[in-house]
Amino acid sequence: MVVSLGLSINNNGEVFSASIVSFILNELHRLPTAIVYGLVALLVFGEAALFIGFVLPGETAVIVAGVVASQGHVNIVALCVLVVVAAIVGDSVGYAVGRRYGHRLIELSLVRKRRPDLERALAGLRKRGPAYVFIGRFTAFFRAVMPGLAGMSKMHYRRFLIANALGATLWGVGFTLLGYFAGGALTRIERYASWFGITLLVLLICFFVGFHFYRKRRDAARDEAG
Repeated sequence: MVVSLGLSINNNGEVFSASIVSFILNELHRLPTAIVYGLVALLVFGEAALFIGFVLPGETAVIVAGVVASQGHVNIVALCVLVVVAAIVGDSVGYAVGRRYGHRLIELSLVRKRRPDLERALAGLRKRGPAYVFIGRFTAFFRAVMPGLAGMSKMHYRRFLIANALGATLWGVGFTLLGYFAGGALTRIERYASWFGITLLVLLICFFVGFHFYRKRRDAARDEAG
C-alpha cells in the first residue's frame, strides 16, 4: 500500500504542511514488528506516566497502529492486549507520581493555564472518583493528567485501578479496532476521532446523570415508604 504524506507545496516548491499521522504510518511499515509493538506501548504508556500525551495524543498512535495491523504488519489481537495493558500500567505510574509529588504537578508549565480545570477535576474526583477516572480516559487533556490527579486526591488505588482498567479497555480496544477497520481511510478517521471520543463522553455523562437521578428518586421513594 502506498501511503500519501499529505504534502502541500507553495510556489517556491517548498513543503509547508504534512500529515504527521501518515508520516508515522509510512515509517512504521519499515520497522520490524517487535519495534512497532514497542513504540506503540511506549507512546500509550507514556501518555500519563511521562506526559507524552501533551505532544502526541495516545489515540493517534493507537489508530495508526490499528491501520498497520489491518495491513498485516502486526497482529490485531496482540495489539489490542498490548494497548490496554500499556494504558493501565502507564496510568498506574501516573497515579503513583501524583500521589507522591502532589501539587507540584499542577505547577508544571504544560498545565498551568488549565489550573481552573484541574481544580474542578480534583473536586470531582473527591466526590465521584471512579466515574471521573473512567470519563477522563476519553478526553485527550484529562487522559494525560487524570491519573496524577487521582493520586493527588488520595483516591484508594483499588478504586482507581478498577475504573481505569474499564476505561482503558473500552478506549484501547475501541480505537485500535477503529484504525483496523478503517484501513486506508486514515485521514478521515483522524479528523473525526476526537468527535468519536466526545460523543462517547456525552453518552457516558448522560448515563451517569440519569443513574444519579434514578438513585435519588429510589431513595426518596424508600424514605416515603419508611
